[in-house]
Amino acid sequence: MKGSDEKDVAATLVPEYAQTWDKNVERRLVRKTDFILIPLMFVGYSLVYYDKAILGGATVFGMRTDLALSVVVDPTTTPPKVSTQRLSWATSLFYFGMLAGLFPLTYLFQRFDVGKTVGSVVIIWGAVAMSTAGVTDFRGLYAQRFFLGFMESIVPTAFMVIISGYYTQGEQTWRQCLWYSSTGGMTVIGAILNFGFAHIHGAALASWQYLYLFAGALTVLFGIVLLFLPNSPADAWWFTSEEKVVAIERLRRGQLGTRCQKIKWEQIKEALLDIRVWIITMMMGIAYVINGAISGFGPLIVSTFGWSAYDALLWQMPLGGICFVGILLVGYLSLKFRNIRLIMLALNCLPVIAGCAMIWKSSWYRKAATPIAGYSILGTFAPVTSLVVSLGMVNVAGNSKKSFTAAATFTFYCVGNIVGPQLIVTETVGRHYPRLWEAIIVCYALLVVLSALLYFMFKRENSRRDALNLDREEGDKIAFDDLTDKQNLYFRYAY
Repeated sequence: MKGSDEKDVAATLVPEYAQTWDKNVERRLVRKTDFILIPLMFVGYSLVYYDKAILGGATVFGMRTDLALSVVVDPTTTPPKVSTQRLSWATSLFYFGMLAGLFPLTYLFQRFDVGKTVGSVVIIWGAVAMSTAGVTDFRGLYAQRFFLGFMESIVPTAFMVIISGYYTQGEQTWRQCLWYSSTGGMTVIGAILNFGFAHIHGAALASWQYLYLFAGALTVLFGIVLLFLPNSPADAWWFTSEEKVVAIERLRRGQLGTRCQKIKWEQIKEALLDIRVWIITMMMGIAYVINGAISGFGPLIVSTFGWSAYDALLWQMPLGGICFVGILLVGYLSLKFRNIRLIMLALNCLPVIAGCAMIWKSSWYRKAATPIAGYSILGTFAPVTSLVVSLGMVNVAGNSKKSFTAAATFTFYCVGNIVGPQLIVTETVGRHYPRLWEAIIVCYALLVVLSALLYFMFKRENSRRDALNLDREEGDKIAFDDLTDKQNLYFRYAY
């Protein structure tokens, strides 16, 4: 017999056997959760993305010069040959910080109260973001970027795990995509904000310093709001007593559970030995190589197509719009059609490959149309990454295993983002940064292959479990025992 601390918190609110519930109550509580959680997460991840993307805008408007992020390596050429390796490292060090923070901070929110833990860390993150305005050279920026990444690492993993505890398996992809779509939405809004701040002249501070003060202050306010986030549906303050029971009961058949704060090391060991977990996490890293380049160098790359610095900022908007619409579209389709996630993932890789080829092989004359069109359709990388995030959560059960998988997924996210900026070699601008586009094309071709492999593995395992003809009522009894997807043969994979 398991102790209460080893079971899901849902086991304290509902009996072992399945209960019927009022569908009207279910619809009402889902609407409540959508109304509260999704906007909160949308704002939160917007801040995460904007915080990273500011660097690209800030470098175009003074930061590169103020902090000596670019160095003239050959003054004899016309124009002088410049190295942006320091900017590449400033971009990459953020993700080294995330790598350092992912597992310890994931442990904290898994072990302790979600709202108080995540909210406190986010407040510190906001303070670190504002401190960027006080940085005076590239070394200080290196340190600031590392600690910024460390603090931010708690947000995506926490959001992934929280969504998986409130929604059914069929509902999760759409909801994960709703908050994740903020990457595209904030690309559009951020371009407008950056454009506005860039026009601040003659003030006490540089325009890029105001950008960081603004973003950091918003983040602190957001962190204060997060302090009131409940631990699970069992103690969600927006539910009535009846709604709490229904909120938990409706998750029983999915066998995913809601929340268990006990760290189970056997589940972490299982995750380490689960090939499907590693395929999903590696897919995240491969998919995010492109983001590391675009978030830090996007406006700089576009400016080399013959556009002004101001125009380069505004050209981030079409890319962001495609990200936003694409994420929402794949999320909505996954809600309406079963098991099309991996098919959509593979299809969205194709425009990315085409976009890279268009940029690389076209002519870069002043205000050239082909490279900017290719750059814009790179936005289909965002639906790819949102589907990878969803796959990791709907196909992993057991709270410790789920938290480990979320942290591992964003570990590889960091690796991809670290690699991306290093592929931009300023000296090869005349040949259109060939190393960058070659690498992205190879990465996205590999994603298509891994999608097909994962589709086959999930489908085969589901067929094997279906052939066992297990008693569904027995499955209802163990739904909140905090079992992993491998331990629980009633669990079915979604692909």
